[in-house]
Amino acid sequence: MNKLVYRLTKAAALVASVFAVSAQAQDIKIGYTADQSASGVAELGISGRWGFEAAIEDINKAGGIMGRKLVGVVRDDQGTPPKAIQTVQELIDSEKVSGIVGPANSGNALAWLHIPQQKKVPVIVPIGTATEITTRYAKEPQNYLYRISMVDREQVALLGAYAVKASKDKKIAILADSTGYGQGGIKDATEILALHGVKPVAVEKYGPKDTDMTSQLNKIKAAGADTVIIYGIADGAAQVLRSMEKINYMPTTLGTWGNLSSLLPKMAGTKLAEHLIMAASTTEDTSAKTKALGQRVRVNFPTLTTFPCAAQAYDSVMLLAAAMKQANSTDGEKVAAALENLNSTEGVIKTYDKPFSKTNHEGLSVSDFYLARWKGSDVVRFEDSVYKSLTPADLKK
Repeated sequence: MNKLVYRLTKAAALVASVFAVSAQAQDIKIGYTADQSASGVAELGISGRWGFEAAIEDINKAGGIMGRKLVGVVRDDQGTPPKAIQTVQELIDSEKVSGIVGPANSGNALAWLHIPQQKKVPVIVPIGTATEITTRYAKEPQNYLYRISMVDREQVALLGAYAVKASKDKKIAILADSTGYGQGGIKDATEILALHGVKPVAVEKYGPKDTDMTSQLNKIKAAGADTVIIYGIADGAAQVLRSMEKINYMPTTLGTWGNLSSLLPKMAGTKLAEHLIMAASTTEDTSAKTKALGQRVRVNFPTLTTFPCAAQAYDSVMLLAAAMKQANSTDGEKVAAALENLNSTEGVIKTYDKPFSKTNHEGLSVSDFYLARWKGSDVVRFEDSVYKSLTPADLKK
C-alpha cells in the first residue's frame, strides 16, 4: 500500500513538473487596443497596430523574451469609452496579457486607466496625448501608466517657441475647436506664450463640425496677427485653411500632430495642406530605421500617413519587452520597476537611455520633437531659418 502511495505521489509530482515546465514555456501575451474603425483617429490606431506587430516580429526573430515567444492580442475599441473599457477588461482578465500598448483616443485612456492600475498591468500609451494619462496615479506607490507619444504641453512648447520667433511683431493668435481637447490647447498655448512674455492678440473658437471660420479669422486678421496656432484635429484644421484662402489671409499657421491624418490634404487639398506646419516626433525620412519601418508598415497599410503612430507603438513594444528581459519576469510590479530604471534600448525614434523614472513616465519630450509639413501625399520634416535658430532655452514649458 505504501509503495502504491509512493508511486502515485511520484507520478503526481512528475505531472506537476511537466505542467510547470509547460507553463514556463507558454507564450507571453501583450495587448494592443485602439480605435481602428470608428472615429477620426482610427487612421492613427491602424498605424499604431502595424508598428506594434512589426516590433513583436522583430523581438521573436531575435529569440523572444526569456526564451519565450511574444504574442500580440489586438482589439478595436471603436473610439468609444464603453467599448474601450470592455477591451481592456478582456485583455487583462480573459487573455491574461502581461502588458498593454494603447490607446489612440485620450478620452478612452482616461476612462479605463484605473483597471490596469488596480490589476498591476503596465501600460505604454503610444498615441493618446492628454497629460493626465500618466499623472493621475503619480502619487501611488507604483504608477503603471507610461507613454511614448507627444504630450500636448510638450508639443505646444515647440509650436510656441517657433511662433514667437516667426512673428515679426509678436502678434500671435490662437484658434481652437470647442472640445475639451481644443480648450486644453488654448490654456497650454496661452500659458506658454506668457513664458515668452507674449499675450495672444486674439483667441477664437470654432465648433468641431463648423465648415466656415471666416468670422473668427476676420477678427484675428483685424487684430494684426501674422501667426496663428490652430488647436484642433485634421478635419477642423482643413476647414480653417479653406476659410483662410477664402478671405485671402494666409499667416504663418501652426498645428499639432493630429493634422498628420490624411483628412487634412483630402479636405483642404494638397496645396493648402502644405501651408500648415505641424509638430511631430518622427517622420519616415528621418533615418534608415524610420524608412525601413515605413516600408514594412506600408505592406499592410499602403495609404499610411500617420507614421509617428507606427514608430511610437513600435518603440513602446521594444521598451516593454526590454523591461521584461531586465526584470527576468512578466510580473507587473517587477516590469514597472524595470521600466523606471531601464537600460539603454534601441528604438526607431531614438535610443532610449533610462526614458522613465519614478516621477516621470513620459519617454518623449519637446527636445525630441521637430516640425513637419505635408508635401503631396507624404509628411516630411520642415526646417527653415526660424526653426534652425531655436535653442533649448527657447523651448519653454
